[in-house]
Amino acid sequence: MLLVGDDWAEDHHDVELMDEAGRTLARARLPEGAAGMARLHAMIGEQLGDNAEAAEVRAGIETDRGLWVMALAAAGYVVYGVNPLQVARYRERHGVSGAKSDTADAHILADMVRTDAHQLRPVAADSPGSQAVKVVARAHKTLIWERARQVQRLRHQLRDFFPAALEAFEDLDAPDALELLARAPDPASAARLTTAQVSAALKRARRRDIKEKTTAIRAALRGSQLAQPPEVTAACAAVVRALAAVITALSEQIHAMEVQVQAHFRRHPDAEIILSQPGLGPILGARVLGEFGDDPLRYANARGRKNYAATSPITRQSGKRKTVMARYVHNDRLRDALDRQAFAALTASPGARAYYDQLRARGTGHRAALRQLANRLVGILHGCLKTRTLYNEATAWPQPASNDIKTAA
Repeated sequence: MLLVGDDWAEDHHDVELMDEAGRTLARARLPEGAAGMARLHAMIGEQLGDNAEAAEVRAGIETDRGLWVMALAAAGYVVYGVNPLQVARYRERHGVSGAKSDTADAHILADMVRTDAHQLRPVAADSPGSQAVKVVARAHKTLIWERARQVQRLRHQLRDFFPAALEAFEDLDAPDALELLARAPDPASAARLTTAQVSAALKRARRRDIKEKTTAIRAALRGSQLAQPPEVTAACAAVVRALAAVITALSEQIHAMEVQVQAHFRRHPDAEIILSQPGLGPILGARVLGEFGDDPLRYANARGRKNYAATSPITRQSGKRKTVMARYVHNDRLRDALDRQAFAALTASPGARAYYDQLRARGTGHRAALRQLANRLVGILHGCLKTRTLYNEATAWPQPASNDIKTAA
């Protein structure tokens, strides 16, 4: 067996080959891309010699995705995607000086695979369809997060010089608000907006009660407020106009990416099962599918899927003291999707609602109750995927929720 440690950087890979006894056989810094992969294969071939076909090659690398990982798996190597935090902890086992180098990390990765492979998770063999869903679903969510950041920047900018706009527009990412702010980004120009201009923007945004909203917006924009010096106001107005344009562009691309997410998701064979789950539509369903993956061997049981989702609690015990607490280290995208599913399931599933209500009646907080409900729903999803059956309310909640409430594991 040959061990490969691969410390990945943006444009190169520090690689070390190691035998089963822990002896270093070869080291190299390889370029990213096909040329580097070809050199790695040549290095491995030199060490294995005539036994290349029968030997097992295991590789450890600080990522679980990308062209390099795909090429390693395609070559038939067993690939372990090692969390950088695990590498840092392993480094501390053998030295406390704090010294670090890419070459040393490559050695650490190879040694981890040699000694602790049974504790590491091999890179999942997800299908190309699942990987495509993950790419577009992550891009869609990233754009939403970025729009939220830009909206907050716009809000802070308006608070500094134009607080009346915050009173006039409840949703700064709404099309009508962005259109009017782009047209009138400062107090003076906003006060000159006519009834026709405001109502036309509201009509294009398909708002209701246009007459009442127009009156309220104009009244807010024409009200008295504190003002910055003219030079500062002009500068702030330029920033508002730029931010409005950025948010508008992001909203357009979010809509375009949403179409891609739904198209890729609906083509996947698991889409029907996932859509049958309470609280999951095509967007949330795509996020759940993309983050869980579709490798049927990735999760040995429902508990493994719950642990990966970080919906199950962890226990810390020392002596007579025992504490059960939520998992704080988790996949943000997956937990966000599962939390949203649990909240939506409160109205979509009577069983889920009863389960949540019983938890709340026992004094469990809202967030903790949602997390336990999400944990239960992950187990139900695992069962449906394993048996290839659609969600059934009677099967999922076979008895009153009061008899079913336990600390999920």
